[in-house]
Amino acid sequence: MKLQNFHSRRRRCLIHESESGRSSFPAAGQSGSRHFAPGVGSMDYYASQSGLRKWNDGYKVAAACTALLLCLVLNRPEISAAVFISMGIVNVRANLVPLRDYIGFLKIPIAFLALGSVAIACGISAEPLGDYRIWLHWRYLYLTREGIRQAMELFFKAMGSVSAMYFLALSTSAGQLAGVLRKAHVPKIIVELMNMIYRFIFILTKVQKSMKIAAVSRLGYMDFKTSCRSFGQTGGNLFLLSLRKADTYYDAMVSRGYEGEFFFWEEEKPVKFWQAGILALYVLGLLFLYFLVK
Repeated sequence: MKLQNFHSRRRRCLIHESESGRSSFPAAGQSGSRHFAPGVGSMDYYASQSGLRKWNDGYKVAAACTALLLCLVLNRPEISAAVFISMGIVNVRANLVPLRDYIGFLKIPIAFLALGSVAIACGISAEPLGDYRIWLHWRYLYLTREGIRQAMELFFKAMGSVSAMYFLALSTSAGQLAGVLRKAHVPKIIVELMNMIYRFIFILTKVQKSMKIAAVSRLGYMDFKTSCRSFGQTGGNLFLLSLRKADTYYDAMVSRGYEGEFFFWEEEKPVKFWQAGILALYVLGLLFLYFLVK
């Protein structure tokens, strides 16, 4: 009976798709997502294609941290806006990230900060308060100049910090960052765990995509109830599969001579004088802007 119901629902679904001229199943050679090539769209992909990939990794970490600290310490919206714009230009022009993809990276932080800024700038009161107000028939929705100023400062400071971190992520891969942390004498166990967890995330993501495609091909997402059940089953199977894969990959590492420590090949990239000059001019420019608008 269950098998007959399954086939009848499948026939109805296929008839509906043929009438509407579309299909919920990915075509051959497609995964249904925007990028099919493995790794395309990930931070490591852009870091490997970056125009700054031959630059010293420690220099890039120092540059990103310097921009981040100046954005936070100087605490001026003009400085934050300058960091946001300058890092955006570097990410698009130097890191060779397409403008459309970079805007896509910024959508989530912008949406989150926009909602937070609105909550800071706006207030609700039974009395007519604030510099600007709207009567909602039961309460006043009001704005104050001080609240607007604080919201703008928070928005640009956070976006400047995010842009600085995007500069680091889009120019330095996880392996290169692990090398920098190792040279900074960060405990080995922390560096190795960070690198293994980061790599394992992509393995589980690939497995989850394969499991979802298998569930979709069996009408596992045909309605809300079925989607919830398929999602729960996928999550449970993914947890068990992650434990099995962890054991498999550990056995593979031991068979290749793993003795509790990873060794990475690192290319020598000396910092050139003109590169240090660029960072110094950037810092001086931000300090000059700070004293100019102070």
